[in-house]
Amino acid sequence: MEPSIRLAASNTCRTCMGFSAANAARPLMTRSYSKAISSRSLRKAGPSSPVVHPKRPTRPTQNNNHPSRPLSLFGQQTKPAEDNPAPLGSAASYEKPSRPPILRPDDLFHSFTNSPIPEIRRRAAFIRQHAYCPHPDHRPTRIPANTDISPGAASSVAQAPVHVDFECPDCGIPVYCSEKHWAEDYEAHLQICDTLRQINEDDHDLRSGRFFPEFEYAGPQMEEAAVNMTNWDTFLYTRQFEAINDDRNMRQVTRLLTYPITIGSILHELSPYNIRKGGRLTPEGLKSLSALRYTLHPPMTGSGTEIKGLRPEAPPVRIFILGARAESSLPRNVWVQLAHLFPRGKFHLIFIGPESMTNRDDEFPLPPRTPSNPFGAIVEDRVWPTMKISTIVDYYHTLHKTGQFYPYDPYFDCFVMFHPGLGHPASSHEWSETVPLLLETKAPIIVTGYTQYDMDRDIEWVKKTCGGEFDMLMEPGENTFRSLRWDLNDLDPQDISCGNWGVWAFRGKRYEATTKSAE
Repeated sequence: MEPSIRLAASNTCRTCMGFSAANAARPLMTRSYSKAISSRSLRKAGPSSPVVHPKRPTRPTQNNNHPSRPLSLFGQQTKPAEDNPAPLGSAASYEKPSRPPILRPDDLFHSFTNSPIPEIRRRAAFIRQHAYCPHPDHRPTRIPANTDISPGAASSVAQAPVHVDFECPDCGIPVYCSEKHWAEDYEAHLQICDTLRQINEDDHDLRSGRFFPEFEYAGPQMEEAAVNMTNWDTFLYTRQFEAINDDRNMRQVTRLLTYPITIGSILHELSPYNIRKGGRLTPEGLKSLSALRYTLHPPMTGSGTEIKGLRPEAPPVRIFILGARAESSLPRNVWVQLAHLFPRGKFHLIFIGPESMTNRDDEFPLPPRTPSNPFGAIVEDRVWPTMKISTIVDYYHTLHKTGQFYPYDPYFDCFVMFHPGLGHPASSHEWSETVPLLLETKAPIIVTGYTQYDMDRDIEWVKKTCGGEFDMLMEPGENTFRSLRWDLNDLDPQDISCGNWGVWAFRGKRYEATTKSAE
């Protein structure tokens, strides 16, 4: 028996029980839908007030201002009883919810133009205004990833670029300018059509209004329990996450967890990357990561809370996340998962970049720049007992030149860049001054990319800009903890990618001093 029915049975007579049974035959609603409906009590919902038996003990009234199943910043909580049961009033309350309409799991596919979600309809209009038809009869509007195409091939095309306007009936996304071009280029579109449909359904699922049990993350990790980082399945199981048995739920949860777990999988002593054949880690990489692992996995010293148990402790490991965009606005309980991987380690995450606070003014207004806070840093000091987060809206090379974070130590410092676009023509100029300064610190630099082509382009740019003055710490390749959900580029629907698909690492070159024997 559901908790709401059990609560009703303890305070109502047999007549009301019959009325409740009749209403129970209605279609089931999700938990989020029942919360959105009015929170009137069960006694006021019926057509007439039922008689409450005076001999029945009444339960104390609970505060209904908080949600019935809260999400904890520090992990999972026990599941409380439902204190907002669904009302038994007229059907009008079901037809006029205060939230967007809920989509059933079997009703997630809708064309972007005719979507019941207003946000997706606006996205379809944006794609129509900015994306171009990929049919070969049109002149190309972007640099092709295939470098084998001859330069004279584009000049022989007569038709000018045209914006997309036709939605594929199979994926529901505007992809071609007309049905004719869609039919002529159908074989090429089939290569990504299934993935585009998956993106369509995942976007509708994320806005369907359903309850997301996969976003209830695991709590602190027991130090004696080892974490298996072979893949996502073994990681979630050994970290004691709730079982995720649906592929769509897995795609949604990995879209967020890929950022902290990508960092943790490289820095952890049980990392899937090693110096064995196929492990992708180089000898220089083992040297750099061993220094960080020594700090994050300190030896047992017998310390305690009393005077006799005081021991010197290492400072927090500073992780500089440069060019921060979406990762800086992730829910903080997502980043806390990184702290759970290192029970005795300490972290200070520093998000740096001009876009690190985009669309977050209501959450954290930018503080004024004062002598005590010259760069207007936003400090979140109580995210977790072993984690602190700072956000600075500025370029890293500006901070580096002022000595804001000096000195740098390979045992306590690490740099991370998520999809920086080092070699992209539109963003490479922003990194030309930053990367040489990063190499001077001799600290490891972890870089992710959307595709293999994206990573190769970044590596070539680093080689050209830095003149080979760097050591490769980890060979480029697919990230074990990449996002399983694919994303769509609204400026080009043919460009699909997933977050942190690949990862590699490098560091400023170190020169070993050797002594030459006197002859």
